Amino acid sequence: MSETGLETLWTGTNPLDAAAARFLARQQNSDWTHTDQSELDAWLAQSTAHMVSYLRLHDAWTRADRLAALRPPMRKPPAAPGRLGKNILRLTAGFVLAAGAAAFAITSFHTAPTETTYSTPVGGREIIALSDGSQVELNTDTVLQITKENPRAVRLVKGEAFFQIRHNAANPFVVTAFGHRITDLGTKFAVRGSAEHLIVTLVEGSARLDSESASKASALLAPGDVAVATANTVSVTKKPTETLSDQLAWREGMLVFHRATLAEVAAEFNRYNARKIIIADPKTARLALMGKFPVNDVDLFGRVAKAVLGVDVVHRGGEILVSSKPEKN
Repeated sequence: MSETGLETLWTGTNPLDAAAARFLARQQNSDWTHTDQSELDAWLAQSTAHMVSYLRLHDAWTRADRLAALRPPMRKPPAAPGRLGKNILRLTAGFVLAAGAAAFAITSFHTAPTETTYSTPVGGREIIALSDGSQVELNTDTVLQITKENPRAVRLVKGEAFFQIRHNAANPFVVTAFGHRITDLGTKFAVRGSAEHLIVTLVEGSARLDSESASKASALLAPGDVAVATANTVSVTKKPTETLSDQLAWREGMLVFHRATLAEVAAEFNRYNARKIIIADPKTARLALMGKFPVNDVDLFGRVAKAVLGVDVVHRGGEILVSSKPEKN
């Protein structure tokens, strides 16, 4: 049967399946040549969908062969069809077997995840070594997705991460986060974000921060720069090395505060702990505290706040309530 006849046979099927079927039928003939193989290779290389269709029908073809081998022989077999006719019959059986599974196979292909997701619990920390020699350190309660096809394209879904990137001008490392894109130019930097704003702290090298919104706000960052980006704006301030080190002390399991308000201290501790610090009133929230604390030692914070600031600290279930003492008459 000619290829035109094959096209007629598969009328009404998915065009990719029909094309794959023609290649499979031709492959079974003894006159399959290197030119034919090159044509098949080129067709498969055109798209992943071509490869999926071909492999699925090839599997159906193989299963049809196995079923045929298990059937008992007929007493009076009819005249044997030609080689190509046999191939068509086998492929028809393969299509029958594949029909029930085709929708599932195609759906599974289209819904297969394209990213690898890494996450840390509250109080957790994880270091991810990438295949290109780069390294990503995830802070507490963080979710990061890395594209499988290109591990130098990542997305910070939640939380905070520190990146130590091996520079590759031909394939820049790109972090997308909360409506912004950070492109590595040979860099060590931290990214922390929420729906309201994104903070990028550049420690070494340089990086470009771009907004994906209509405003197209952007900034080229140098060592010591801390960029705060919202949906429509990007502002950059220069910080001394000591300040950057304190801001990244979480990498050593520590929190460092320099005259931070108790509201700010509580917010930071609460990122790392299931037991939450509750500041009872605005007056107490404005009190300032200095110190260096382990990220998970809320009890130490309570003792220091009580001794230094004279506040009341009450442990209540899963909370630590901090309030100012009543003024004496």
